[in-house]
Amino acid sequence: MPGSRKLTVRVEALARVEGEGALHLRVHNGQVRELRLEIYEPPRFFEAFLRGRRLEEAPDITARICGICPVAYQMSACNALESLLGLSVGGPLRDLRLLLYYGEWIESHALHMFLLHLPDFLGYESALHMARDHPDWVQKGLQIKKAGNALMARIGGREVHPINVRVGGFYSVPSRRALLEHKEELARARDFMIEALRWMASLEFPEFEEDYEFVALYHPEEYAILEGQVRFSHGLLAPVSAFEEIIEEIHVPYSNALHAVIRGRGSYMVGPLARFNLNFSQLSPLAREMAVSVGLTPPVRNPFRSLLVRGIEVIHACEEALRLIDRYEPPDRPFEPFEVRAGTGFGASEAPRGLLYHRYRVNAEGLIEEARIIPPTSQNQRRIEDDLRKLVPQLLSLPRDALTWRCEQAIRNYDPCISCATHFLRLELVEE
Repeated sequence: MPGSRKLTVRVEALARVEGEGALHLRVHNGQVRELRLEIYEPPRFFEAFLRGRRLEEAPDITARICGICPVAYQMSACNALESLLGLSVGGPLRDLRLLLYYGEWIESHALHMFLLHLPDFLGYESALHMARDHPDWVQKGLQIKKAGNALMARIGGREVHPINVRVGGFYSVPSRRALLEHKEELARARDFMIEALRWMASLEFPEFEEDYEFVALYHPEEYAILEGQVRFSHGLLAPVSAFEEIIEEIHVPYSNALHAVIRGRGSYMVGPLARFNLNFSQLSPLAREMAVSVGLTPPVRNPFRSLLVRGIEVIHACEEALRLIDRYEPPDRPFEPFEVRAGTGFGASEAPRGLLYHRYRVNAEGLIEEARIIPPTSQNQRRIEDDLRKLVPQLLSLPRDALTWRCEQAIRNYDPCISCATHFLRLELVEE
């Protein structure tokens, strides 16, 4: 067609995300004709590894899925297995699980905000480049992360792939005195985050909004992280056991990770923005106050502002961790005993990146016969593609480098967890 314009954008490797992925775009006359977020990291077969293993091994095996959010996998596994065993874990043991999980939220959000995402908003290629001009913010971000890591090491046994979590509770529990040692560091992390959040709120955020379908856990007594029902922004509230009746996984030929969609409705978003919009009233008073002070009140539909929402969740996690430490008294025993029985268990928790679903079928000998794990990044993949499909036509007038930058920034809004890539985006641009 005379005057027609064809544009092909090929991003060979996505940087500052955890894992190996690429982006392919083909545009004709301002319309996106083809868009693929390609996850080419090799399949890891954890669901197959679990078959034939004892149910007690699941928390340790699934923790190895991710070095950034291993606690999420441990908690979702425990929730699923304890549901089939009829086991209830409450009191100080539940508080310790929350504390461990808050440690993970703090370290994961701080890593993403200060080292992976913030450079986009300031125009730096990486956190190393940013540190030359903003060393104080990088150092404070690392201090916040350190506070989360220390809490994970204290309760979980180590920062990466904790080894102290088991079905029914823990192998050992800390003393009250040991937990009190973390208060000063957590309070300092909270105060650093308040200061940083006020500064981040002054940054320039791209103008982009979508009418998202948000999905997150809901708990009537708290800002859900450890457990709850599945809440949808179109009004549905369902038990975790109904998750696969509502959510469908779809194989796409260009990705080694499955896509997830709501049956009959399409893509949806999990993660900080979904939790914030669905459960805002259950944030700690200080977190709500800070959100309002920086102009964040539901609904927030600009995914670029997820940078600020993660900061709100860090403040909430620090506040709640301090509250739980103040009331902690060691339990009489480190775990609740149980008797093995056959059945199917369903569990979910809120990883830093969003809802993480597990299902296990176990036989009478306590061996896992089937496992199903649906991580948050898998659930967000289709939504990321939909964002880019809407965003790219608005960016076609930009130079190649700026177009590449903005696409990468939009993907990083979701903090996709596909392991760590270490080099910057390479963009192949072909015009006909």
